[in-house]
Amino acid sequence: MANHSQFGFQDASSPIMEELVEFHDHALMVALAICSLVLYLLALMLMEKLSSNTVDAQEVELVWTILPAIVLILLALPSLQILYMMDEIDEPDLTLKAIGNQWYWTYEYTDFKDLSFDSYMIPTTDLLPGHFRLLEVDHRVVIPMESSIRVIVTAGDVLHSWAIPTLGVKTDAIPGRLNQTSFITTRPGIFYGQCSEICGANHSYMPIVVESTPLIHFENWSSLLSS
Repeated sequence: MANHSQFGFQDASSPIMEELVEFHDHALMVALAICSLVLYLLALMLMEKLSSNTVDAQEVELVWTILPAIVLILLALPSLQILYMMDEIDEPDLTLKAIGNQWYWTYEYTDFKDLSFDSYMIPTTDLLPGHFRLLEVDHRVVIPMESSIRVIVTAGDVLHSWAIPTLGVKTDAIPGRLNQTSFITTRPGIFYGQCSEICGANHSYMPIVVESTPLIHFENWSSLLSS
């Protein structure tokens, strides 16, 4: 989760988020190179080392036509690759349905017969030592680590959005429509998110908590809740 005075992204906990962070760094370096080139040309013009003949030269026109195309290709190719990875959902190990309501989440494990629950934020007055304000819930989403998880997202009333930054996941919850996303957690831990679509007066009181555990712990947890 994010810390005070943090500069940069949260630690990536999924392959998709790792790719997004790398793409951000790649795009930042491209932007830095462009800014450096522009500042260099401005400095030459201020020092009157560029004449009107230089600016009107066909070679220069050719360069500033081809160079932007190359830059766009350098940005587009990795971006398209990540988009493909985010949309590809092939035989998930577990399917979870997340339903947004005002102002709580309902979760259904569709691979199990009777495994569903509502997840409400724990009020500040009921927090235990070590809990995080406005982020803790009474029922966490528990998933097996290093398994392909598909999340089907919808809403029962107004627009919501199911988002967990450290997993690189953000999917709109729209009434009457099913959206889906997928991810794989690379380490055990507790990951926090929040509703990322303004959905009413208590929009800020819809936290999301996902707990990634080893497979054996998940099986014990699911057996306990199903029984």
